[in-house]
Amino acid sequence: MTEAELNSKRYIRETGQEARIAAILAPVAADMGYDLVRVKILPDNGCTLQIMAEDANGQFSIQDCEKLSREINPVLDVEEPISQAYHLEVSSPGVDRPLVRPRDFARWAGHEARIELTDMVDGRKRFRGKIAESDATSVTIDLPDVPEGGKALYKLDLESIAEAKLIMTDALLEAARLEQENQDILDNPDIETIEDNSEEND
Repeated sequence: MTEAELNSKRYIRETGQEARIAAILAPVAADMGYDLVRVKILPDNGCTLQIMAEDANGQFSIQDCEKLSREINPVLDVEEPISQAYHLEVSSPGVDRPLVRPRDFARWAGHEARIELTDMVDGRKRFRGKIAESDATSVTIDLPDVPEGGKALYKLDLESIAEAKLIMTDALLEAARLEQENQDILDNPDIETIEDNSEEND
């Protein structure tokens, strides 16, 4: 596997029904040049299917939302992975985004993240601190306010991460603002979500 393939590998995965939907939609997104970020079923509006995606540069405009929504709607209608009426939401990952690939940790190095592991490391499963460094298979997190003599740096295997997410801070907001200016995309989160009401065919 090449370095590029390693950095684009999605380590954090869904389980159960969400995993089945992710397996259905990931190839559709890939064919369009997008990477699936997360699939989540939420109780909002009775039942909401939330699809997060982005391109290889971590961007996802309103036009991208519309294009992906149009493609996945008929696929979901055929596959019927949800047995009740649901509300479809296609969106960008947002500022305090999930971290699911090695490139995510590398891109946001120096910013704060919350990481939860599948198994304990040194008696803990939850870590919150700055992303110190990362590579294709691991991330090192720097914990704040560690007592003198305590361990601050933890190198965590990406395979062991159940969930990881950036923490909203002023520094993160400023970095996201500057990145959007550099990418010359719209800076309104309200227009980066496409919603559609769908329900199972009788």
